[in-house]
Amino acid sequence: MSEKTEKTEQRLSVFKTYKLYVGGKFPRSESGRVYEVTDSKNNWLANVPLSSRKDARDAVVAARKAFGGWSGATAYNRGQILYRIAEMLEGRREQFVREVADSEGLSKSKAAAVVDAAIDRWVWYAGWTDKIAQVVGGGNPVAGPYFNLSSPEPTGVVAVLAPQESSFLGLVSVIAPVIATGNTAVVVASEKSPLPALSLGEVLATSDLPGGVVNVLSGRTTEIATPLAAHQDVNAIDLAGAGTDDGLAKELEIAAADNLKRVLRPQPVDEVDWSTTPGTERMTAFLETKTVWHPTGSLGASGSAY
Repeated sequence: MSEKTEKTEQRLSVFKTYKLYVGGKFPRSESGRVYEVTDSKNNWLANVPLSSRKDARDAVVAARKAFGGWSGATAYNRGQILYRIAEMLEGRREQFVREVADSEGLSKSKAAAVVDAAIDRWVWYAGWTDKIAQVVGGGNPVAGPYFNLSSPEPTGVVAVLAPQESSFLGLVSVIAPVIATGNTAVVVASEKSPLPALSLGEVLATSDLPGGVVNVLSGRTTEIATPLAAHQDVNAIDLAGAGTDDGLAKELEIAAADNLKRVLRPQPVDEVDWSTTPGTERMTAFLETKTVWHPTGSLGASGSAY
């Protein structure tokens, strides 16, 4: 009696289709264009959307629409949501370790350290949401019968050029402070290593973060950044991703001046260490100060006032 052998059909892998993250949805670029992303050894990793000017404008519209609700939320609620993002990232840690290792040419152990630091960074900023006002705001002494109180308010829609070399830790380090203080963001991912940023969009979509608060675009940094810098409904721009291209940074600063955008200039690449404690500078860079005056009143015959 002959033995029967079972033949198992070889399973075809399901390749991941990376998409943009705009307004809480995952569109392809309206241009229909894509470009190839490779690892440090020039091996193909994925085709990702090549965003156009129209994609950038759509992202600004989504960010502006989300601004009222996000800036009006309590600081405590924003902190809860940022912490939820950290929770979701922890659950998808292995995926991000793999993507960071491929994108940055790191060993698995080094990539794991980077991902852990990025998750911790979300937790760190989550703790600052309801404390930053106490650091940069307060009561001001004035010569007169008045209360004079200063409080920080978000600037508005912030365009963020993510760092080119640090595809995940650097990315988190520029996004988290922007939204922790109530701003909304249009993020241009690292041109050569956009995969962690596009995957982060999937995490944000399932982390109670309202759609439009963070919008992630991939593509040519120069092509997307120029219309964002000149956009009249963008209130500020972070040039971290301009890197060593002084010409690009200067061009974007000139475009941003047209509507008096706040500009956070890039540091020299060799001076940036994204693993260090970031401090409050990136939060205060995108805050405005509102000062309120109110007359004091008399409490009675004694003449005391409140």
